[in-house]
This record gives sequence, C-alpha cells and structure tokens, in this order.
Amino acid sequence: MSSLFKKALALVIGDASADETKLVMPKKHLFGKFTERELLQLESEIGAKLFGEVPAGHRREFFCLDKDTWIWYEQGKDPATGKATEATTRYEIHDNGILKVQEGARYSFIEGAELDNLVIATQLYYEQVARNIYQRDPQTGKKLA
Repeated sequence: MSSLFKKALALVIGDASADETKLVMPKKHLFGKFTERELLQLESEIGAKLFGEVPAGHRREFFCLDKDTWIWYEQGKDPATGKATEATTRYEIHDNGILKVQEGARYSFIEGAELDNLVIATQLYYEQVARNIYQRDPQTGKKLA
C-alpha cells in the first residue's frame, strides 16, 4: 500500500498516529500576523511531506498558488550521476481537465492514476493546512476548539 494512500486512509478513518505532517508554528508568530508569503511557505511545508519524507539534501515544495494553480517543485541530486536536478511542475485547473505544465515537456491533461493521486494529494493538503495552519475544521470551516 502506498504511503500516500495510507495517509489518505488514516485521514478518513481518523488514525491518531498519522501526525507526521503536523506543523509546529514558529514561536515568533504566536501573537503576530503572517504575511501571505509566510503562509504559503508554511502550507508548502505540509505539502512537501504528503509524498513521503524528503531525502536529505533535497528540497520539495507542493502548494496551492491560487484557486486554479498547484505547484510541485523538486530539487536534489541524481543518485546515479551526482548531478544537481531541479523540476517544477505546474498543474492548471481548467473546465475540461487539469493541465500539467513542465519546462521542456509537452503540456498535457492528466488522467488515470496521475489524476487520482493529484486529487488525493490536494484533498490531504487542504485538510492538513486547514487544521494545522488555520485551525479550522476542513469540513465546516469552523474554528477548532
């Protein structure tokens, strides 16, 4: 069973041991407000962990840029060659599907397992961000106690 599927299942059935994406808020902001950029960074930290642990020396970001755009960024080293690698994938939500945009690659609408995985990831992201950053119930939008 994939790590992403296990997390989705744990979220649905309420497994309390699935707290590895729990975010600890920085102390400097206990009483202050976050800028939009800081909130995006906090959201991205949650998104990065949805796909499993980030390998040492790598960087991953996954976040919702706006209502129609999701960004997945990966930076690291190719294990075979040791060369630095970097990839940004933008998912654009359109009326007729989700367009995958990558530099140097043909743009295409995603389908099948890739679409299913993106949908699950965005749902997990939304629920974790709502709870851990905004302290809101993802179903009702009401403040958590």
